[in-house]
Amino acid sequence: MDRRRKIIGYLVALLAALAQVVTQSVPVTAAPAAGSAVYRGHGIDTCQAPPLTTLSAWANSDYRAVGVYYAGRARACPNQRYLSRRWLTGARDLGWKVLPLFVGSQSPCVRAASKRDFPIGDDPEGQGMTEGRDAVRAASALGIVSGSPLYLDMEAYDYSDEDCGSATLSFIRSWSSTVARYGYLAGFYSSAESGVRHMELARRSGWEDLPDVVWFARWRVTPSTDKEQVLSSSSWQPHRRIHQYAGNVSETHGGRKLTIDRNLIDAPVAIIE
Repeated sequence: MDRRRKIIGYLVALLAALAQVVTQSVPVTAAPAAGSAVYRGHGIDTCQAPPLTTLSAWANSDYRAVGVYYAGRARACPNQRYLSRRWLTGARDLGWKVLPLFVGSQSPCVRAASKRDFPIGDDPEGQGMTEGRDAVRAASALGIVSGSPLYLDMEAYDYSDEDCGSATLSFIRSWSSTVARYGYLAGFYSSAESGVRHMELARRSGWEDLPDVVWFARWRVTPSTDKEQVLSSSSWQPHRRIHQYAGNVSETHGGRKLTIDRNLIDAPVAIIE
């Protein structure tokens, strides 16, 4: 009987170990849902959505996607001169793909001084739900329909601060689950070494309701969506990654100059109606 108990104990321990390995190696999500539009190639993001005449002038550049900061209380450029439903359909008709960015409340331990006036408060879960609804409402008003990704912009923060990291993760998970409830994909932008590393650690710990897509900033390296060192090779795959590989650079195409961030994209883009 003792021998049988020991064998059963060994089997239970083995199964627990295997379950832990599976949890750490399986991607957060599978391929994008049916109806989602995936773009693979280079793109830009700019603080202000550029006029359509500039997008037209850039037609011969390597870029065919543009990130737009469409909503959120912590946007650096809250007054978007050109961004509208008409602008989005115009960009689409010019052949551009759109990456919608929502810059909501920021981590309580955010590093950028300019973002410290917009902290996540005492109810991160409730706040995440409220801002998730705001993100969906603003996207819908612009003609960005379900099946589209909405990218939460969370600037670099100190996730190693236990209280701050916990509050930030609660907000992100609540925001992501709320967006998903309305049929959108939850995207997440942050620096590779802070927010995106935090999401990978949360994934390995078995947390649910994490973002569907990650957009990681790591500058001055060779562009790659598959070789980011803080991510497991199988996490957020396939077609779930964007690499921002340069920032605040100026380029001119067709006589029109823009200050941009450069991105390599293998991820869902907005469906615009």
